[in-house]
Amino acid sequence: MEGSSMVRSDDEKKRSRWIEEVEKGGRIAAPMVAVAVAQYLLQVVSLIMVGHLGQLSLASIAIATSLTNVSGFSLLSGMAGGLETLCGQAYGAEQYHKLGIYTYTAIISLSLVCVPISLAWSFMHKLLPHLGQDPVISMEARTYSMWLIPALFASAILKPLSRYFQTQSLIFPLLLSSSLALCLHAVTCWNLVFKLELGLVGAGISFSVCAWFNVILLVLYMKYSSACEKTRIGFTKQGLLGMSEFFRFAVPSALMVCLKWWACELFVLLAGLFPNPKLETSVFSICLTISTLHFTIPYGFGAAASTRVANEVGAGNVEAAKVAVGVWMIVGVTEGGIVSGTLWGLRHVLGYAFNSDHEVVRYVASITPLLSLSIFFDSFQAVLSGVARGCGWQHVGAYVNIGAFYVVGVPVGALLAFPAHFRTKGLWIGLLSGSLLQSSLLSLITYLTNWSSQAKGARQRIFDSRSPDANETVNHP
Repeated sequence: MEGSSMVRSDDEKKRSRWIEEVEKGGRIAAPMVAVAVAQYLLQVVSLIMVGHLGQLSLASIAIATSLTNVSGFSLLSGMAGGLETLCGQAYGAEQYHKLGIYTYTAIISLSLVCVPISLAWSFMHKLLPHLGQDPVISMEARTYSMWLIPALFASAILKPLSRYFQTQSLIFPLLLSSSLALCLHAVTCWNLVFKLELGLVGAGISFSVCAWFNVILLVLYMKYSSACEKTRIGFTKQGLLGMSEFFRFAVPSALMVCLKWWACELFVLLAGLFPNPKLETSVFSICLTISTLHFTIPYGFGAAASTRVANEVGAGNVEAAKVAVGVWMIVGVTEGGIVSGTLWGLRHVLGYAFNSDHEVVRYVASITPLLSLSIFFDSFQAVLSGVARGCGWQHVGAYVNIGAFYVVGVPVGALLAFPAHFRTKGLWIGLLSGSLLQSSLLSLITYLTNWSSQAKGARQRIFDSRSPDANETVNHP
């Protein structure tokens, strides 16, 4: 009887820990999904409004949006992911002043990265014709991209600030600012594009204005909210001295985010080489849009996993970190299964949401089973990537993505698409094979992780890197 009571007590404790983790992580995951959707819809609003101006404007903004995402915004977002390790673990270790230092470091570093990106965007009209694009479309795309440069520099501040709040589980300001920015963009973009007849330029101006509006709201919240009192510091030279440490996490973190994104964009270009490029490109783009829109959901789960794992590892709570991994992997798998099953059930009508052409709808229906599997693995790997960022082994994740998508995914997709004549199906099978390998390797690495060693290494790095200047900043803010 005594033994069964002890077993029951252990089970109750385990159940209690899991319920507590769901509550803590849920306060991060649910609003982060809404934040991701709001940020994604900013570009969708621009695309929809400019699309009503004609095919030239639609083609120009679509190409410009794709290239600016690939070469700029996704890169900054990926690099800011390094803060999920640095700020998350520092917060768990109660080294609150370091969150401010790391955030300053990231803002300075990303602002410097924006300079060469801006220069590259200014030559877009010369680059695109070499990729087979019409010169007129290329010039219009370059015009829109130039008006996005202010938004690029705003993102160099916005992305680090978002991680600053996220790693403290302060999601409300992110949700409020991104929602208000989206509402402002919808109104401003409509007035500039149609009322003032600025067209594509008006959409770019509106996007940049709303990006800075978002930044200003978050800066004001950080400056005046009592919730940020412990982590708010004045500017310190430690923000400059910590750039090498930041880049050590930021570069592989960016590769984790961008490598798959770049592979998808490469597949879009390859789809344009088929005998019927309009059909193939349209179908692949529809499937990619569905996949990207869905990813905003597991992105929230990954953010919760990253924050919770980083906090517990930084605090040295090994068992709590393990529980966090287990909980969010189950949540990711469950969500992926539900969405995949729903899409498969709707496969014959899914295409009508994007196009009324029966040929396109039938083609989308034939690829939806592959899309459903891809979405399932996306949900799984989003959580595992969050665990990687929380632990600080982004460099391992970067190597995994290189192998998964450029050693396996892209070659398999190209072989099946062209020599085997599977066309878009072949490309998506290549993408799916890369996702499968990525998820498998990340799962194996997570399973083999020595959590005690992770916690010890994190705390050693955090406490050994303290300096008199940092302490001085805390004592005399």
